[in-house]
Amino acid sequence: MSIFLAGQGESGENPAVIAGFLGEAQRLATSAGRTRPRIAVVVVADEHSTYGTPAERVAGITELLSAHGAADVVPVTAPEGGVVEASLCAHNDGILVAGGHTPSYAAALGASATVIRDLVSGGAPYLGFSAGAAIVAERALVGGWLIGGVPVAPEAASENRAEVSIVEGLGLIDLTVDVHAAQWGTLTRVIAAVEAGLITEGIAIDENTALVVGQGALRVVGSGSVWRVRASEAGVLVSSLGATE
Repeated sequence: MSIFLAGQGESGENPAVIAGFLGEAQRLATSAGRTRPRIAVVVVADEHSTYGTPAERVAGITELLSAHGAADVVPVTAPEGGVVEASLCAHNDGILVAGGHTPSYAAALGASATVIRDLVSGGAPYLGFSAGAAIVAERALVGGWLIGGVPVAPEAASENRAEVSIVEGLGLIDLTVDVHAAQWGTLTRVIAAVEAGLITEGIAIDENTALVVGQGALRVVGSGSVWRVRASEAGVLVSSLGATE
């Protein structure tokens, strides 16, 4: 079982990530006697979203997956402010969570967190794009650009929240995750959140880059970096993990 965390919205920029995700889902499906893996595709968006309707987003993701292998897609959608039906996330061979308004994804999937954790602990891979990556942590950073009224990141990356917001996430990993690091300037948000004691450790993932969490060492796939931020007695420590494949 692996957790694939992409630093941008759903795209085919990292074919190795999508292929790896589908490969793990196929192995789980095969062990259960199914020819094709069942993939829950989660999209939380309103019908008038500038990125397309939920149905259009699911169709686009289905096409993206089909370029790397056969799968039966289970659409799991909710409007912003809505809640995902937990039963739709269960009994699948993999779960893919799309990008969008991060606070809405965290709220919509809160009631499904236990189901998703059980699914992943049972061997199903998880693939999160942007918001879908940010909500995986126990303590999820879902937006904001100020800490104590002081700017720590570009306002454009705030997700319409002023103060940096940490909420309960899915609990799949213990590292807080931020995305669009180099492109949106969100690395400083993670640094400031650690320095302020809001979190003890976090990572910021560049676009066209993914962090793969599984058995063994962390892996970085893509053209950018994953930035790791930790608290220490000497202050905040920042290091980068370059692509390993």
